[in-house]
Amino acid sequence: MSSVITRVKQKQIAQAIAKGKRLDGRDLADYREIKIEQGIIERAEGSARILLGKTEVLVGTKIELGEPFPDTPNEGVLTVNAELVPLASSTFEPGPPDENSIELARIVDRGIRESKAIDTEKLCIEPGKKVFVIFVDVYVLNHDGNLIDASALAAVAALLNTKMPNYEIKEGEVKLKPGYTPLPMRKRPITVTFAKISDKLVVDAWLEEEQVMDARLSMAIDDDGNICAIQKGGSGYFTVQEILDAAKMAREKSEEIRKKLKW
Repeated sequence: MSSVITRVKQKQIAQAIAKGKRLDGRDLADYREIKIEQGIIERAEGSARILLGKTEVLVGTKIELGEPFPDTPNEGVLTVNAELVPLASSTFEPGPPDENSIELARIVDRGIRESKAIDTEKLCIEPGKKVFVIFVDVYVLNHDGNLIDASALAAVAALLNTKMPNYEIKEGEVKLKPGYTPLPMRKRPITVTFAKISDKLVVDAWLEEEQVMDARLSMAIDDDGNICAIQKGGSGYFTVQEILDAAKMAREKSEEIRKKLKW
């Protein structure tokens, strides 16, 4: 019986959006309420919790010493992982990362990396030998749709309050010193995701809207309004005009959301 009710509701969602309305009362271009808490995990170098409607994401950052990649010997390393905690949704299962968590981590990573949000050259200690490695761990605590925007926002919010350890080099060895330095952040990329439902672009789809969407488009926008990353999901398509409309809307929405971040 529950599946029949779900199908009925999905049809209602699609019909309402075709008329430019949403069942929760929002306009097609409206986000749910966004709440941001930064610096909430004491043992992490940086942290943030995001509530996007009922969707909840927690991000913690850690910094360790490591080696640079051979092709970027003068730059630090960024590693993003995402975990879909089983208690967040009945569809999430314990075990190694599945394709959904891997895709989520990649989209979050790409927005930060391609916007050059972090001055990675300042994470270099000894070129080709020692750099700081930044681990960004994303934990989805409650899934009610649009995990991409919530996770990307939580990651940037956590990086903005991340502290790097002070260090010195003595006799060829790196020695950590007391105190911390803010992570060298240059940009605050904001990711805006659109769902295509009934040939309409919908911002911040909640879970039941995602179940009826034809396709998904995520755009990461930097502080200057530049598109630095795009990811398409779903089996449907977007026309050239829809992509142009999405880009314009993404710039507007990213400006609104960026004002909520403390830096």
